[in-house]
Amino acid sequence: MQALQSPTLCPSPLGPLRKNSSSHFRFIARRRLPFIAASSRPVVSAPKREKDPKKRVVITGTGLVSVFGNDVDEYYNKLLAAESGIGPIDRFDASKFPTRFAGQIRGFSSQGYIDGKNDRRLDDCLRYCIVAGKKALEHADLGSDKLSKIDKERAGVLVGTGMGGLTVFSEGVKSLIEKGYRKITPFFIPYAITNMGSALLAIDIGFMGPNYSISTACATSNYCFYAAANHIRRGEADLMIAGGTEAAVIPIGLGGFVACRALSQRNDDPKTASRPWDKDRDGFVMGEGAGVLIMESLEHAMKRGAPIIAEYLGGAVNCDAHHMTDPRADGLGVSSCIESSLEDAGVSPEEVNYINAHATSTLAGDLAEINAVKKVFKNTSEIKINATKSMIGHCLGAAGGLEAIATVKAITTGWLHPTINQFNPEPSVDFDTVANKKQQHEVNVAISNSFGFGGHNSVVAFSAFKP
Repeated sequence: MQALQSPTLCPSPLGPLRKNSSSHFRFIARRRLPFIAASSRPVVSAPKREKDPKKRVVITGTGLVSVFGNDVDEYYNKLLAAESGIGPIDRFDASKFPTRFAGQIRGFSSQGYIDGKNDRRLDDCLRYCIVAGKKALEHADLGSDKLSKIDKERAGVLVGTGMGGLTVFSEGVKSLIEKGYRKITPFFIPYAITNMGSALLAIDIGFMGPNYSISTACATSNYCFYAAANHIRRGEADLMIAGGTEAAVIPIGLGGFVACRALSQRNDDPKTASRPWDKDRDGFVMGEGAGVLIMESLEHAMKRGAPIIAEYLGGAVNCDAHHMTDPRADGLGVSSCIESSLEDAGVSPEEVNYINAHATSTLAGDLAEINAVKKVFKNTSEIKINATKSMIGHCLGAAGGLEAIATVKAITTGWLHPTINQFNPEPSVDFDTVANKKQQHEVNVAISNSFGFGGHNSVVAFSAFKP
């Protein structure tokens, strides 16, 4: 992603702020620490996959709120049809912004999932979380009438967000400045903090197991999947609701990313603005929504006769330790994260034949990810790689959740959605990017990548469930 270029930023205590020839700011530490190149890591054969039904983690439900609606099948069908959900912003007057479009959700309804009084108070970030979570439970055959059949003390919620209740926060600040502190709503703090989505969902359904949120910018959802699975593997929970939620398409959210110089400004043709790996890409497109998985131990799922959709094989998280917003050009942090995820999953690189890429449509980020992938996968001829963001935009903390659902649907349907807007591809991207048209493909092992500001990297691996 392009680096921050605001003249008002203060230098990092790690070193002076300096502008380089490619018009990006970078933080240069006075003393550089040595690092070990990825190629020098010892070659270790992949361990066998987990066999213990108490530690195997399966996916039994999916739920979402998206620019394509709240139904998982409709969402994936529109992805397969190469539809773009990007259009002009009409939620507020964006006419004075250099970017005036996004993957804005329209016509959202929480009817049947949130009572009217609370619905009017809640930030959209919280509304999206609750609706997606409850829809995922329904998909897992755990509607409200069946929740009493599980041990709620061993069921948890881990839904993160990168930005939190941004609308509530923005309105609270406005009230303070314009009217004084007495006019700040008492819900300001509770509805703005990032943990409240998980908390309110748990309060609503009575889940008393592990409950918190993770906020690692655009890597948030995958961090949540990884942590939730580990709660199950360690025997601390039988079932976890995990994923991400985000609602940042508001003036302060748009303005903040404009200030970062991270957004596309293709206002004349918004539907083609998100174009990962295309030479003419000019930044990412904001999106919003929520994506949630029901993750269970295989033992628990089988005991209750749950519909098993796919299997979570493993994952990993790490940090580039390089720059606030720019990825490492050599891809070292990402390649190490991919390798660690495969080791955790008990999978060899040769078994992976589908990658749902982070691919945000930024100049630096797209190629850095490709460089990292090439370090790990020496033979790319059998690997398909696509970019969900080309159609729904970058949903920030919810991106990994919505992309994990797309990955699971690819596994269960045998169809990969296209990467749209592939007009002038980068020559170094020598992968089949499923350009512009869906492809039939039997997925063996899939990985889904998510990376965030701060250098946060996360990778999760899925496959079809095999008893």
